[in-house]
Amino acid sequence: MMRVVVIRHHDVDSAGFIAEAFEARGARLDVHLFPDDGPLPAFDGVDHIVVLGAVSSVNDPDPWIAREVDWIRAADQAGLPVLGICFGAQALCAALGGRVEAMKRKEIGWFMVDSADPELIPAGPWLEFHGDRCVLPADASVLARNEAAVQAFRIGRHLAVQFHPEVDGPQLKRWLDSMGTREARGAGVDPDQFLADTIREEPAARARADRLVAAALALAGS
Repeated sequence: MMRVVVIRHHDVDSAGFIAEAFEARGARLDVHLFPDDGPLPAFDGVDHIVVLGAVSSVNDPDPWIAREVDWIRAADQAGLPVLGICFGAQALCAALGGRVEAMKRKEIGWFMVDSADPELIPAGPWLEFHGDRCVLPADASVLARNEAAVQAFRIGRHLAVQFHPEVDGPQLKRWLDSMGTREARGAGVDPDQFLADTIREEPAARARADRLVAAALALAGS
């Protein structure tokens, strides 16, 4: 049985559609809330790692962020593939020689992307909720982008996406209720319409997340 470690950073977060897709392939998921649950897990018996989003920036001085970036770098050195999502993508970028920069305007809502390989990374739409973007290291390959940011990339066996393939309506509502309504409005997004769009997109979003996990596993095996 494939063992997947999922790192989340807030108790309102879930791996959602991404978890469903891994479990549909027979995986067992071990979910770790970091830093609240204590030190990041050891790599023994782990086959794949998923790192979810966070309110924090990779550039924030919080000690846990540096520890997580170091842990991702150690996972790479141990040969473990990582699927990074939003903050997770940025942490992977920083761990492997890139950097992360603030955007002039946050990208919040549903957006299409220009995919270099639509079979690997569908064009979307994808749910976005971020204010930072990746500046990739030289050995990264861009898989998708739009005017705002690089939206998907690979480094070796790792796959990273700036968007949120895991999110369904209940997940977004938790975000909006806990921290995100003001940010959405600040980006010119109507939170109620954002939620309605997310609920409407759920069947297609679930299918896109499944394709993304298939892509992650294909890259991990390459």
